[in-house]
Amino acid sequence: MADSKVKTNTYTIEIDEEKQGTRIDAVLAFCIEDVSRSFVQKLIESGNVSVDGIVVTGKSAKKEKVKAGQKISIVIPEPEILEVIPQDIPLDIVYEDDDLLVVNKPRGMVVHPAPGNPDGTLVNAILYHCEGRLSGINGVIRPGIVHRIDKDTSGLLVVAKNDASHASLAAQLEVHSITRKYHAIVYNNFKEDSGTVDAPIGRDPANRLRNAVCPGGRRAVTHYRVLERLGRFTYIEAQLETGRTHQIRVHMAYIKHPLLGDFLYGPQKNSFGAEGQMLHAKVLGFEHPRTGEYMEFDSPLPREFLSMLEKIRGKN
Repeated sequence: MADSKVKTNTYTIEIDEEKQGTRIDAVLAFCIEDVSRSFVQKLIESGNVSVDGIVVTGKSAKKEKVKAGQKISIVIPEPEILEVIPQDIPLDIVYEDDDLLVVNKPRGMVVHPAPGNPDGTLVNAILYHCEGRLSGINGVIRPGIVHRIDKDTSGLLVVAKNDASHASLAAQLEVHSITRKYHAIVYNNFKEDSGTVDAPIGRDPANRLRNAVCPGGRRAVTHYRVLERLGRFTYIEAQLETGRTHQIRVHMAYIKHPLLGDFLYGPQKNSFGAEGQMLHAKVLGFEHPRTGEYMEFDSPLPREFLSMLEKIRGKN
């Protein structure tokens, strides 16, 4: 998959053989981060999508199947969000005090509003829960958000309730002192039991929808260890030393172990029906901004992750 010269808010995807036969709305929603399928459908209906330079529109166009070699372009308007509205959305709160809260984010929830996801996000939920009392360092769209995880990644996030807490946690991220351990199911078996990927990550020059290991990228370090060998898959723990966008997904694909269900960096089809990367932010540890006490939290694997492990074990 490659893209041509990209204009601001315009993305062009070249369809490869693995994507052939997939609905156009599904391909675009999978390949563009934080954009929902329903939003893509609206853009198709409004004439914001073209195939090989020809605009496709109408309600039936979203059901069209793509063909190998086609170039699909989509124009995403600038977000018009001026205010994020608090919403009464249930939260799985692991810990909370006057300075911060630790939340266990479910798979499928977007962290902050973005085009196609103006509400129903973690930010909408925490604004309601905290009655607006959140750090303002990251602006209106990301109040309290110190770090983020992808929509289809589940697990632990720390949210800052005030600017002092936010600054302390951000400083810990900067010096790599926050513990972040993820569990993942990846393709292929490892020869070794553990290892480290130390490879810079930047925008993929061949496809600006993705990141990639590339010269001139920012330093990125991921440590991993095998938890269980599962035939042509492996259940691993990956610990972040740095925190680049999609770091685990990019590094695992780079060493030929893409995540199961990762449509963007791995195979587009899988025999187990995973519709998103099998990645869970399991352990989060940091020094409390006010007390200096080290705190560590452990999130149990979600039901869909456990179910996938059992399916794979059943095939071995």
